[in-house]
Amino acid sequence: MKKGNVQKYILFVSILLAVNMLSGCSDGSADTETVTAAKKIVIGSDIISPYLYKDVDGEFMGIDVEIATEALHRMGYEPEFKLIVWENKNKLLEDGEVDCIWGCFSMNGREDKYLWAGPYLYSRQMVAVRMDSEIQKLKDLTGKMIAVQETSKAEEYFLRSDFEGIPDVSLVYCFSNMDEVFAALRKNYVEAICGHESALISFINTAPDEYRLLDESFLYSALGVAFDIQYDEEFVEELFKTLGDMMNDGTIAAIVGKYGLDAEKSLGRGND
Repeated sequence: MKKGNVQKYILFVSILLAVNMLSGCSDGSADTETVTAAKKIVIGSDIISPYLYKDVDGEFMGIDVEIATEALHRMGYEPEFKLIVWENKNKLLEDGEVDCIWGCFSMNGREDKYLWAGPYLYSRQMVAVRMDSEIQKLKDLTGKMIAVQETSKAEEYFLRSDFEGIPDVSLVYCFSNMDEVFAALRKNYVEAICGHESALISFINTAPDEYRLLDESFLYSALGVAFDIQYDEEFVEELFKTLGDMMNDGTIAAIVGKYGLDAEKSLGRGND
C-alpha cells in the first residue's frame, strides 16, 4: 500500500468499524435471543410428587426437575418446565408446544409410540387403601371401586381384562391428575387407588395412620423421557447418553436419595 493512502485507509476503517458496531448492537442482540431460544427445551408434565411439583414459592422441584436440569445443562441447554393436562400430552408433542414429556412417565407398552431417552429410573405400580380396609392383596380388589389417573398405566391395566393377575374390579374412576385420585380415596368415593409407588407413598405420608400400601405390585415400570416420533433423533440419543453418564457417576442416585427413595431399587439394581 502507498504511504500517501495510509491516513485515508485508517479513516475509512475507523468509520467502517463504527458503523458495524452500531448495526452490530441490534443484530447481536437478535442473534443472542435466537441462540437462547434455540437452547431452551420445554418439558411438559403434570404434578406428580416427588418427581415434579412446586414448592411454597411456586418454583418447580422434584427428582425429575433436578435430573432434567443437570442433564440439559451438561448438554448446553436450559429447561423450561410447563404444567400440562396429562391426557393432552400427545397433541402437545405433535404441535411442538412442548419438546418432551418428562415426569415419572412409563415406557412399558409405549416403546413404539415415542422417541425415548431411557430408561433412566424404575418404578413399581402399586395400590393404596385405607388403613382399616379389608383389602390385603391384589385379588381382594375384585368387585371393588378404584381410582386411577387418566391415560396412565394403571388405567390401562384395570380397564382391560387381558392382563394376567389383574382382578376384575366393579368400577374404575379416571381422574385428570393424582391430586383428584388422592381426594377420591380421602373422601371414600373409592376403596383403593393405583399408581406409581413413590407418588402413593407421598400421599400416604400426609396421613400415615390412615392409609397403607398393599405389598404386591401389578407392574414394574421403566421410566423415560418421551419425544414425538418426528423429533431430532440425534438430540434424543445425546440425552440418553447423558442420562447414562449420570447413572454411572452417581448423580441420579444422589438426587433420588435426597427425596427419600431407595436409589438402588429406583435404578433397577435392587429389585427381585
